[in-house]
Amino acid sequence: MLDFLNARTDIRRKAGEIYGVIVAQARQPALYAALGVPDTPGGRYEMLVAHLFLVIERLRAQEEAESPLPRLLVEGFIADMDDSLREMGTGDLTVPKKVRRAATGLYERGLVYKAGLAAADNTALADALGEHVYAGVPDSHAPALAAYLRSAAGALAARGARQVAEGDFSFPPVLTGATEAS
Repeated sequence: MLDFLNARTDIRRKAGEIYGVIVAQARQPALYAALGVPDTPGGRYEMLVAHLFLVIERLRAQEEAESPLPRLLVEGFIADMDDSLREMGTGDLTVPKKVRRAATGLYERGLVYKAGLAAADNTALADALGEHVYAGVPDSHAPALAAYLRSAAGALAARGARQVAEGDFSFPPVLTGATEAS
């Protein structure tokens, strides 16, 4: 009789597990050491957003478009941003504004990254990454990061949508992207 409650709990647990995989990948030291992503709260936010975007896009491509999993991942992201801002000492009155800005950033970057991945080469994606991740610094590692993200999108696409929804996926090694761009 209460099976629907168990199903809700299971999908929330699964969303938490998938979000954990995304966070772990976004914290990979090679992103910061090999690809020059700034090791700052802003740089970590950008890597979290990029990896979250890739997984959400893959999940939205599945047959069951009505799955609550992408929404639950975004909810987990918002809760994580709220917790992180509070841990960094952001005032209670400022937290909602900054969380809203972080969520808006996820949406805006998702649009730009989606267009960049749809292009035949990495130029548009590298330009977007250069602007957001590297703050427009010339001679950044944006082309290498773009190659890595395209590789990660390909790895996710190679997995069945149901496998990704079950958390049965992994991201490619970070240095793969740096090697491809060289």
